[in-house]
Amino acid sequence: MKNKVNLWGNHGATILGISLVLFMLGLLLTIEYHSYRLTHDAQERITYKVDLSPDVSDSLALALKDDISKMEVVKHVDYISKEKAAEIFTEELGEDFVGFAGYNPLYPSLMVNFNVALLPDNSTETLDRFCAEMRHREGVTGVAYQENVVNDLREVFYKLSWFLIVFVALLLVITIVLINSLIRIAIYSSRETIATMRLVGAKSSFIARPFRLRSIAYGAIGGLIADALTFFTVWAFSNEFALDIIGQEHLLWYGLIGAVIVLVGIGIAYLSTALTVRIYISRN
Repeated sequence: MKNKVNLWGNHGATILGISLVLFMLGLLLTIEYHSYRLTHDAQERITYKVDLSPDVSDSLALALKDDISKMEVVKHVDYISKEKAAEIFTEELGEDFVGFAGYNPLYPSLMVNFNVALLPDNSTETLDRFCAEMRHREGVTGVAYQENVVNDLREVFYKLSWFLIVFVALLLVITIVLINSLIRIAIYSSRETIATMRLVGAKSSFIARPFRLRSIAYGAIGGLIADALTFFTVWAFSNEFALDIIGQEHLLWYGLIGAVIVLVGIGIAYLSTALTVRIYISRN
């Protein structure tokens, strides 16, 4: 009975250790996903304002809007007429400045947002070409955007992405080492069983089979527990700080992260078990 209790204790400790290691990996992957999404959303909210001449016709402005909308990297285009611009300005100002000035000094414009995911690596050159092309179009007086904000966001996103990639890589190495150590400890308790089976003439594949199947179970159960802990943590964090990180648009990515965690757990546990069992068999 005592041996049986110890055996289940070893199984439980191994699964718990694998779960905690994979849980940390799952949290970091979740942080990587949300940092990537938030940075891209911030970049896509940056609006490029294509200023039009005050005497441009609506038909010409709408034709230019259609041409811009057909560009692959453009996500959305809004046409703001002089009248619409006056309404927006009046609403923000709180009084009718047109009646006070006697005329509408505002120009019509096109507000362009880009799909950052479709921009190439040399996105700066692409955006500069867009601005240069717009300045040569009929009815366009200029293109305005917050250049400093765009450059700062691009630099922050680049540095943050590489930092998280390096951190995930380091944590993955640590995960491999820790899970490998846990598997070695679990198999070490069965070294006498391996030696006995070897002495009675059992083949290496026959000896290794139950350990390999057990390692798959370790990895799968540990991965599922880690997925549950990760989802619970994200849910609690979302409720505590009223964040919109639990929604249908995220479910697919959460599912992919969960699948990756389970597969990583199974893969590392299986490879560690195969290597460790081979070492013990070769010693006997």
